[in-house]
Amino acid sequence: MQQYFKVKNKYPDAILLFRVGDFYETFGEDAVKASQVLGIVLTSRNNGGSDIELAGFPHHSMDLYLPRLVKAGFRVAICEQLEKPSPQKKIVKRGVTEVVTPGIAMDDKLLDHKQNNYLAAVSFGRNELYGLAFLDISTGEFLVQPVALQNLAAALERVEASEILLPERLAQDEKTKDVLAAFREKVSPQPSSLFDSQSAQKRLEQLFGVGTLDSFGAFSRAEIAAAGALIDYVERTQKGKIPHLSRLQQLSGSACMEIDAATRRNLEMTRTLSGERKGSLLDVIDCTITGAGARLLQTRLSSPLTDIKTIHARQDEIESFSGAAPLREALREQLKDVPDMERALARLTIGRATPRDLGMIRDGLRNAETLRALLQKADMPSLEPLTTGLQQNEDCKKLSDILSAALETELPAQTHEGRFIAAAYDAKLDQLRTMRDDSKRLIAALQTRYREETKIETLKIAYNNMLGYYIDVTARHADKLLIRKGETAPDNPFVHRQTLANNVRFTTADLVELERDIASAADKALAIEQNLFVEFTQKICALAQDIGRIARAIAALDVAASLAHLAVNRQYIRPTIDNSLAFDIRDGRHPVVEEALRKEAQSFVPNNCDLGEKQRLWLLTGPNMAGKSTFLRQNALIVILAQMGAFVPARSAHIGLVDRCFSRVGAADDLARGRSTFMVEMVETATILNQATQRSLVILDEIGRGTATFDGLSIAWACVEQIHETNRCRALFATHYHELTSLSAKLSALSCHAMQVKEWKGDVIFLHSVAEGAADRSYGIHVARLAGLPENVVARAQNVLDLLNKGEQSGALAKLADDLPLFTAQWQEQEPQQNFSEIAQKLEEINPDDLTPKEALEQLYILKDLL
Repeated sequence: MQQYFKVKNKYPDAILLFRVGDFYETFGEDAVKASQVLGIVLTSRNNGGSDIELAGFPHHSMDLYLPRLVKAGFRVAICEQLEKPSPQKKIVKRGVTEVVTPGIAMDDKLLDHKQNNYLAAVSFGRNELYGLAFLDISTGEFLVQPVALQNLAAALERVEASEILLPERLAQDEKTKDVLAAFREKVSPQPSSLFDSQSAQKRLEQLFGVGTLDSFGAFSRAEIAAAGALIDYVERTQKGKIPHLSRLQQLSGSACMEIDAATRRNLEMTRTLSGERKGSLLDVIDCTITGAGARLLQTRLSSPLTDIKTIHARQDEIESFSGAAPLREALREQLKDVPDMERALARLTIGRATPRDLGMIRDGLRNAETLRALLQKADMPSLEPLTTGLQQNEDCKKLSDILSAALETELPAQTHEGRFIAAAYDAKLDQLRTMRDDSKRLIAALQTRYREETKIETLKIAYNNMLGYYIDVTARHADKLLIRKGETAPDNPFVHRQTLANNVRFTTADLVELERDIASAADKALAIEQNLFVEFTQKICALAQDIGRIARAIAALDVAASLAHLAVNRQYIRPTIDNSLAFDIRDGRHPVVEEALRKEAQSFVPNNCDLGEKQRLWLLTGPNMAGKSTFLRQNALIVILAQMGAFVPARSAHIGLVDRCFSRVGAADDLARGRSTFMVEMVETATILNQATQRSLVILDEIGRGTATFDGLSIAWACVEQIHETNRCRALFATHYHELTSLSAKLSALSCHAMQVKEWKGDVIFLHSVAEGAADRSYGIHVARLAGLPENVVARAQNVLDLLNKGEQSGALAKLADDLPLFTAQWQEQEPQQNFSEIAQKLEEINPDDLTPKEALEQLYILKDLL
């Protein structure tokens, strides 16, 4: 326990998995946490002092339990036995070999192959400009970005970091704590000294083997400090080992469309509101085949571009693949054989690899050459960058040939298992394998010889871990082999080893020598294989930059081909993107809703949206359930798809570059921060009004609905004026406040539009189409009936609405308060609404002009009976 506490003191903020024989044990507070998360038994023991909590699991269950601890947000320090136990050693040497955290994970069991696992760091900067750095050690991606405090949450939401490092001083800063409140479970405070920019710069220069970082970009001191802190953290957790990292890239603050955290959630870009990938925009558009392609697609979707040249280049690639179905399908078929080279490369460069990782590099390089040959044959200029990215230099080709010749087709999961080097690659290895693999034949031959010499037909040579190889005979035959007391038998080779109830075991010098040769051959063969493994790993690490480039090119190829596949199969078109302020979408569709309807064999109703300069602000009215929110969201999603370089679900689309996309849709509270639903709504609205520019796209739904009617109307009114006069952005403003339509006379760029409905035989049919004009009703009571409100409640609501619509609201409300049929109806066993509906239907069927007096009287009796 002294040894345990000495190690634990070095890792106070981590759960320490302490290897004891065949178990990993946790003690004290760690044991309490582990038992709760893992569902294992919590017990206690006394190790010479007071009782202490204890919980553990078998070492072979590590792959089952470690992912659960990390996914629960814990840092885990793995303490191994560093030497073999022996009778001479009371305490074996132990030490931490690895620290696994949510942001530091290499094992596939800890990672989602379709998603990057970013570790982020934030550092103080000058003039409210912070440094944000993030890396994925499983792929080597490494970036930095300057970011204003007001945009910090949006940047972290875009990155979806699993763990965020902050200097302790910054973690205690009130402004920063408020901005990062949503990420507090992911924040890992670090000593502020680790964010020293001078030390960080030296660390980065040493890592990349350069004398200066000038060739990488013009980084701020805050960016360098954040990047250096990440490298220090990786070194500490990986015990001095650093995986292959790509060249440090700087992401300009204006390189991507800014999308705040609330907008990402509201639009369900990569996750639904319930936190699932399924049902999100990413889920619907993801037709990628490789894990690297899926990760790149998510990165592009999360970071729509503002660089028109790059957007057009991506569109050109998709267009080329869209028009070349044979090429596209041939490439996609070949991609099915491409392994995840990025993650294999990371494990190889950090010393955590297996023979299967070598196989992934081999297969990846071979497939890259096949993909390149297909692209070269197509000879399309727009695909030249992809072809160039797949180009292998001579060293890569030699490596590919070596791995192809050296490795078996099927590879073991662990290096210590051996048997991963192919036959005929190494002559010495083949000799030793022959000795090792011929052991059964040699043992069988020796067994036959002894049977003939002893005349014991049941004699056999067996093996167990305690005795090794031994000769086994039944007890009644043992006397033939035993040397009796007082006798000498110099010619008897059999030496007694063990006596059991029914059997006696022996050995011989020949058997001992044969066993030694077999064991020696196996050990020597394994040693050769392990030396070759190290040799191949070193060759791969020396070419890490080239292999990483090829892996990224494969991912880009997968994304382009998959988006072309999506465009062809879903009838998406190439949008026009330029520097204008245009916004003209014809027959636009919501990609997620359309796909859901398609699965049910239903069609989506497309709509136009023109937010040109003369009508850049649309005021959208109409009932709930008519599709207002769908219409709002679909236009924002079309813009995001367009600026990530993809095709979009529309007949045509002309979009002037959008710098920021804002969404205020839906209702949610933030009780943890003491914010009501209405307060959250106002905070998000304030963010939009304070940050939206002329180039921004804003979608707002039901501003002001969370408070009193006149308060809400007043707020919505003022917001419309602000967006029109000050922000002057392209905006869609959905509302139930029909009074706002009167602003069209005052605001020249305000255009009124409404969701179309049709009334038919007392029912309302939602047409889901948008047309110019304003809705005169909200049809809320009809929606309430659809939702299943009791009929007496619906009838009473209609009565109240009729009174209020007559004007003189104060008098009508007073009258309603004096007459409370809603409550008295609860004590009456009646269903008046059903009767009223029958009467209404009967009256609709009657034409008074066609009735004789007698027929009219009969109809009156029928109606009376219905009451």
